[in-house]
Amino acid sequence: MHRTLPPPSIAFALVAALTFAQAARAGDWPAFRGPQSNGLSTETGVPTEWDGASGKNIAWKAALPAPGNGSPIVVGDNVLVTCSQDEGMKRGLYCFNRADGKLKWERIVDFDKKLPRHGTNPHCASTPASDGKRVVVWHMSAGLFCYDLAGKELWRTQLGEFVHMWGDGSSPIIHNGRIYLNCAPGAKAFMACLNLADGKVVWQVDEPADGDGQKRTDGAPMGTWSTPQIIKRDGQEQVVVFQPNRVIAYHPADGRTLWFCRTKNEKGDLAYSSAVIEGDICIAAGGYSGGATAFKLGGTGDITETNTLWYKPRNPQSIGTGVTLSGYLYIPDAGPGTIRCLEAATGKELWTSRESGANHWGSIVMADGLAFVTNQKGATIAFRPNPEKFDLVAKNELGEDSNSTPAFSNGQAFVRTFEHLWCIGGK
Repeated sequence: MHRTLPPPSIAFALVAALTFAQAARAGDWPAFRGPQSNGLSTETGVPTEWDGASGKNIAWKAALPAPGNGSPIVVGDNVLVTCSQDEGMKRGLYCFNRADGKLKWERIVDFDKKLPRHGTNPHCASTPASDGKRVVVWHMSAGLFCYDLAGKELWRTQLGEFVHMWGDGSSPIIHNGRIYLNCAPGAKAFMACLNLADGKVVWQVDEPADGDGQKRTDGAPMGTWSTPQIIKRDGQEQVVVFQPNRVIAYHPADGRTLWFCRTKNEKGDLAYSSAVIEGDICIAAGGYSGGATAFKLGGTGDITETNTLWYKPRNPQSIGTGVTLSGYLYIPDAGPGTIRCLEAATGKELWTSRESGANHWGSIVMADGLAFVTNQKGATIAFRPNPEKFDLVAKNELGEDSNSTPAFSNGQAFVRTFEHLWCIGGK
């Protein structure tokens, strides 16, 4: 199929994404939403067309022991994914051989409690993260674990009990030898930084909450499932997290608050997706079809009044995270099953497409100048970022349900469905 090169501004954005690359090997997809956990990558030559029924462009598929919502990561010749069994009483990390999909090893953690979750969100919804030598996986109440790439346990750290009626979802990220983890949702939710070498907590900052971690005092639901990301602003690296009712930036060294912007959500204090950042603009789309807030970066302390650009009280359900390119936000919706383009500075909706045909729990990621998102029916939509229209490249069916985000590495795509882990493409 004919391919066009991305506009210079998009190409620049993708190249710039390497500025804060984690210490992983070239071509790895080492964390949720890619090398910088922002949905952007410099991957090229990726597959754009495949089909599960005919086997078109399918290199292999590996059976998984149970459905799950965590996404795959790729580290060298290893493809890793989480999965739970026995109602979360067994929480596992599975490592597959990239070449043929054979299981290399599995590490199962036994947990002695059956904790609540949403019916569509099995335990182990978190995505692992790697620095190219080690892999860390968060099993929520069962703990944070670190293994080498041969599966040897290096350490484990217990961070507390996290109980929520809708289950888990936040994933760790690794940066400069440290792990950053949004330890939530639960009665005691906090942002934590740990040493990658030994799992010891460097700092921990509790997130204040009006309620018990599941519901506010007025009965509205609350919680955050958002994954942190690292940005650089005015020469200072910052750890940015979408908390239940605000977006906050922490200093990576000691956890002190650099700034925060309050968000509003009439349906409850809910942050399912991560904040989307490009240049000076940050956008946070609340969960439960609630409010979306955009604000300008810059300043210290509470920047809500001075920096807010726009606010929309009602929006489609937001679970997966979008991407912003050249001033335009491309966002996947979880109800209705639309993909939309908004002008980031104003919130003006430029187009809405229903061509995906299903809701999206997975996030949009960029590879080779194209945007990819997998819908809940397991079809991965590839489209060109274009503020003028929805520019479909392909709709690729696997025939199995999915709530995950694809990974791209060295000319291949990896998609996790409820039944299988799929490897797509040639090399």
